[in-house]
Formats: sequence, structure tokens, C-alpha cells
Amino acid sequence: MKLRVMTWNIHSAIGPDGRYDLERVLELIRRHDPDILAVQEIESRNRGDRPSPFAALRGHFAAHATAETLRAGDGAYGHMLLSRWPMEEEALHDLSYPGREPRTAISARVRTPGGYLGVIASHLGLRWRERRHQAARLAALARRLHGPLVVMGDFNDWSWRGPVWRALAPVLPAVTRHRTFPAHRPLLRLDEIFCRPAPLLGPSWRDPLGREASDHLPVVAELNPAALHPSRAAEPGRKAPGPAQPAFSLSP
Repeated sequence: MKLRVMTWNIHSAIGPDGRYDLERVLELIRRHDPDILAVQEIESRNRGDRPSPFAALRGHFAAHATAETLRAGDGAYGHMLLSRWPMEEEALHDLSYPGREPRTAISARVRTPGGYLGVIASHLGLRWRERRHQAARLAALARRLHGPLVVMGDFNDWSWRGPVWRALAPVLPAVTRHRTFPAHRPLLRLDEIFCRPAPLLGPSWRDPLGREASDHLPVVAELNPAALHPSRAAEPGRKAPGPAQPAFSLSP
């Protein structure tokens, strides 16, 4: 079974030519055909009578979607988590830092054909202390969610092994390592996919063609469906774990 996830900051669908073109974004996502998709910087403000990008993403790529937005009189701005398969226990988690723009993580339990998978999508802030605060809250959330888990998004972690990596690595041991920003000459690993258990993460890549539609490159990863069942994903030479916890449940 194919199990593909993707995260992309689409920069409000404004490309390097300064032109708003949602179709460029949709076309690239179609090319990769992700089963689970996290999209950041979706902008519906000041779009006049043009279709909402939130609705367009929902209509093109998933029957199941959850969005967190900042709303204004002329539209909304925010990020989405979309899935080919049903999502359960969808929840929004406040990551806001005092004096900064509100930030939220989206979590869900995705019912894939191979078993349940926990997913968290987020877009963290620009300031170091802000990210440290938000990363700590993400790590605490990940610890409360039992079973296989993917955490992905734009983490804005500018430094090598910065506060996001330090907070998440102990609970999510596998992570993609692709430079994604700025798209025309990627130097920074802002957009990443963290996984638990480690065998869950398979091959991953970035798409250089993303530079035609955004200032970030998208990151795509294949997941190992066998890792949705911990006893099957045990590493060689190690004893398989005992009875698994429910695939996605909140501890008290």
C-alpha cells in the first residue's frame, strides 16, 4: 500500500513573478498525489469573487479536511490538514505566544487502509523564543498521543538543530532533512516531516519545481505501512514490543 504525505508553505499562492496563481499550486500537488497533505499560508483575503483557496484545496485533494484560520471581514488566512481517508478526533491546539500572531496545531487520527495514523500539522512563528515555546507544546502533545505519529509543517527553525529539533527529536526520532527556503536557492530546512516510530519514515524528497509557485519548496515522504503496527516495525535484533496502545489516544 502506498502511503504518501506532503507539506508545503504555498506563500498565499503567489509565485516569484508576484502573480497569484492557485492553479500552479494545485498542479504540483496533483503531480505528487499525496494521501495526507499539510498546507500553510493559505490566503483568501482580498480575493474578490475568485474561489476560496480553502474550498479549492478541499475539492481537489481530499474528501476530509480541517482548517485553522485567522478570519477577517474580507476572508481568512491560515493552514489546513487534508486526507484522502477519514479523519477522526480532529482537534485544534493553541500554540500562541504572548504578543505574537496566533498559532495553532491541527491534530487528527487518520483511518488509513493499513491502520490508524496520528497526524499533527502546524506553522510555527518567526521569533526564537516563540518557536521554543511552540515546539515544547508540540512535543508535549506528541507525548500524549500514543501510536504511530507524523508531525509536519513549516517550523521556521532557522538554526541547525534549533529549538524545534531539540524538542521533537526525543519523541519523533525520524525526520526529513531537505533544504526548502528560499525556493530559488534553498539554504534552510524550514519545512520538515517528523515521524514515530523511526521505521515509519521512508524515502523523502523536495520538488524544485515548487519555486515556480511559492518561496518554499514542498517536502514529500513515503511512509512504511508496516510501521503502523509496532510489532511488525521492530528493528532487527530487538525484541518486538508487547501489546500496542490504541493507535491514537490521549493520555490524561
